[in-house]
Amino acid sequence: MQTLIDKFGRQHDYLRISLLERCNLRCHYCMPEEGVPLRDKNEFMSQEELFSIIDTFINLGITKIRLTGGEPLLKKNFSEILARLGKLPVELALTTNAILLNRYWEQLEMAGLKKLNISIDSLNETTFNEMTRRKFFDKVVANIHTALERGFEVNLNVVVIKGENDHEIDDFIAFTQSNKVAVRFIEFMPFDGNNWDESRTVKTKDILSRLASKHGRNLKKLEDSKNSTSRNYTITGHQGTFGFISTVSNPFCDTCNRIRLTADGKIKNCLFGQDETDLLTALRNQHDIENLIKKSIESKHQKLGGIKNFNNKDEHNNRMMTTIGG
Repeated sequence: MQTLIDKFGRQHDYLRISLLERCNLRCHYCMPEEGVPLRDKNEFMSQEELFSIIDTFINLGITKIRLTGGEPLLKKNFSEILARLGKLPVELALTTNAILLNRYWEQLEMAGLKKLNISIDSLNETTFNEMTRRKFFDKVVANIHTALERGFEVNLNVVVIKGENDHEIDDFIAFTQSNKVAVRFIEFMPFDGNNWDESRTVKTKDILSRLASKHGRNLKKLEDSKNSTSRNYTITGHQGTFGFISTVSNPFCDTCNRIRLTADGKIKNCLFGQDETDLLTALRNQHDIENLIKKSIESKHQKLGGIKNFNNKDEHNNRMMTTIGG
């Protein structure tokens, strides 16, 4: 089997596929309140084009696929895509806001998909509504508990923003006491239109310092997996764990094994990189997309898509997060 290795020796075997750009939430750090501009459906991958690209990636050594969006469960043919993916020799995972999860339990299980990343930035209904600009709190919480009851591996993704939800860090850690979840605190990151500034980013080292003071020896560092994006911990006696994705203050680029495929058929070899490779147009013109993929990975920057300073807006002229895929 071929492998995708960049010039820094990193092997890429993990593909994150954005199925669509639309979402049923309006989290301000991800997309504007009015949503993203609607585009002609011909600008996006058809199901057959998607699987043609997936087959090429599998031939190049991809062993894990994560479905993202926007909100992937809004995709009209999600069930068909999921069923086809379930027949491929890859590990499957899903990133979702969990609003529609209850429609798909059996289908997820039949496809062998057991890993769910659920985005939830607050355990307080009022704060949740303010951050998402929508009122789906009860549905999300109910589906999180159902996912745990059905034996799914659940990560809760929490984007921490100073002055909005940073006071809830202890609440999320308390949630791990009796729930077998992995909470991941994610630093607020810059994307097009989300009004990022570093003063609103809560740094991992500051959170850890506070937790160490509160929990002392009961705060335990866990061994992280080879390509883990998070530095993981637990509190003695807790069923669950928590970790930190410190993309701004302490990125995990050295062990990156990820490639992103956007809904309009472009690959980004880094979440922050401005460079994109258009596979969909090449596929439609019957060009060799395998070499395009290889060249993209070979050209990958060592760190953060080449960005040296997040405070220089000219360096991170990137898409909105919802059009990249989580």
